[in-house]
Amino acid sequence: MRRAAGARKVEPMQAMQPTLFAETVRLGIRIAMIWAGGFVFAVLARVLLPDEYGIPFMGRHSTQIIPFSRAGFWTCLLAALTVTAMIVVHAMLVDLGLRAPR
Repeated sequence: MRRAAGARKVEPMQAMQPTLFAETVRLGIRIAMIWAGGFVFAVLARVLLPDEYGIPFMGRHSTQIIPFSRAGFWTCLLAALTVTAMIVVHAMLVDLGLRAPR
């Protein structure tokens, strides 16, 4: 098949520009994977770390002990929330046409 005079050659990667819907689906899948991983790590931390030991907080009248298992659980969920926020901010910067920091 011949090209017309003056027609430019289209590179394969240029021809497959992702649509906004495809980008949104990809972003949703990435966020879902991050949250699933966060919950898996949080449950593992809750199961594997002992409840008897923890971080003591001394008060005037009593001592409050936060078990390592609960601290690990909330740390994993906080990490998932942080990564989700980073992904969403990155996507917003790309939508606005700004270059996201790497």
